[in-house]
Amino acid sequence: MSLPFSFLEFYDIMAKVNNLRRNMLAIRMQRNGRSHYPTYRIVVQESQRHPLSGRVVAEVGNYNPATKALTLDKEAVEKYLKNGAQPSSRVAFILKKNGVKLPKWYKEAPKKTKVAKHADKLRKNQPKEEPAEVAAPAEEAPKEEAQE
Repeated sequence: MSLPFSFLEFYDIMAKVNNLRRNMLAIRMQRNGRSHYPTYRIVVQESQRHPLSGRVVAEVGNYNPATKALTLDKEAVEKYLKNGAQPSSRVAFILKKNGVKLPKWYKEAPKKTKVAKHADKLRKNQPKEEPAEVAAPAEEAPKEEAQE
């Protein structure tokens, strides 16, 4: 059985595929700052790398969640998005909030919903009980009988 390509050609093709995968870019937040007081850099880096150890291609902004302060290079962000950089869900939320147009291919992450472990035990899921009818007050016995 002969293959349509040699082993060396196959190896070359796989190396190109891995190189393309390795060069995919992500726009994500890189944490820095003190303990209990985070600040974030918004960076463009290779998507297969960890945010702290990966080589940063460009730093396009900063975000401080305590003060909600944001500095952003919108032109650079739009350039990287146009070239296919994938924003993380949190970065996409921040970009959209600040007027950066996201590409058509970007899909928003679905909103998380909480699921109760024992939903049938929740008060709102219990069958509604009708209030007990208050019995009409018993007619008072004649005073003569009451005194005896």
